[in-house]
Amino acid sequence: MAEQEIIDLLTQIRDLQRQHVENYHHAIEQQKKAIRLQKRAMLIAPLLVLAFVVLFLILYQLTNR
Repeated sequence: MAEQEIIDLLTQIRDLQRQHVENYHHAIEQQKKAIRLQKRAMLIAPLLVLAFVVLFLILYQLTNR
C-alpha cells in the first residue's frame, strides 16, 4: 500500500470519527430535550386530571339540583 493511500485512509477514519462524535453529541442533546419534555408532562398531567375531576363534580352538582 502506498504511503499516500495510507494517509488517505487514516484521514477518512479521522473524519468518520469526528462525524461520529458530532452525531453522538446531537443524540445526547435530543435525549436531554426528550427528558425535559417528559418531566414537564409529568407535572402538567396531574393538574389536568384534577381540573377535569373538579369540572366533572361542578357539572354533576349543577345537573342534580
